[in-house]
Amino acid sequence: MLRRSFTSAFLFCIALCLPAAGVLAEDSSGNPSDESVNVLLITSGCCHDYDFQTKAMQLAMKKHGVDAVWTVVSEGGKGTTAEIDFYKDPKWANGFDVVIHNECFANTSNPEYIRSVTAPHHAGTNAVVIHCAMHTYRAAEIDDWRKLLGVTSRRHEHQSNYKVDVAKKDHPIMQGFPDGHVTAKDELYVIEKVWPNTTVLATSKSEKTDQAHPVFWTNQFGKARVFGTTYGHSNGTFEDDVFLKALTRGTLWAAGKLPEAASPK
Repeated sequence: MLRRSFTSAFLFCIALCLPAAGVLAEDSSGNPSDESVNVLLITSGCCHDYDFQTKAMQLAMKKHGVDAVWTVVSEGGKGTTAEIDFYKDPKWANGFDVVIHNECFANTSNPEYIRSVTAPHHAGTNAVVIHCAMHTYRAAEIDDWRKLLGVTSRRHEHQSNYKVDVAKKDHPIMQGFPDGHVTAKDELYVIEKVWPNTTVLATSKSEKTDQAHPVFWTNQFGKARVFGTTYGHSNGTFEDDVFLKALTRGTLWAAGKLPEAASPK
């Protein structure tokens, strides 16, 4: 299948022209794996510096020894309503180890379109969902996307430097994550619901209500593993090595390339 990409050649140069490295993972014998990871990144929409975030993710994976092959799709403009052409092909997800959703289209609500996005995931295409992906399709009446995310959120609180409390210290994604790490200035998303197949990995407390909200988690959606984080608003967050390492490990976990990755929890 011919893959379409709608990003600059410079972004692809970052992904493809740097020296290759081994994947940040181990095989069953404890030796480093040399597998590559085939990543599809869907990015665009309102409110964020998506070019910067894309470069930061790609460079972070290289820094942490990931041999990633990237396809970047940036469609839909900077508004809150879009139905991107890439999803119109029912085989849009074929061949990828993991799809990173970093798009922000809150007012797209067409059920048929949304199900064209969620169906390949339910069938087994693994996913990573970042920040405003939680508010994407917020206007929709159906819950298909929210079930994929593993959480329901419709609003966020103010930007601040939030402390992250690790709930699952033994989870492979959180390996090396310092409990109590303080974020770069970012938004805290209010989580209304945690879906049944979701495992919360870390939380942050609201400065207004003192309520703890999930900020890192995993989810099982059909046959797909999903890693999610509500952080990712500011460029400062995408310059934070602690966040980027967790995002890298979460991506590899979702792709099935971390120890214990066969377990959804």
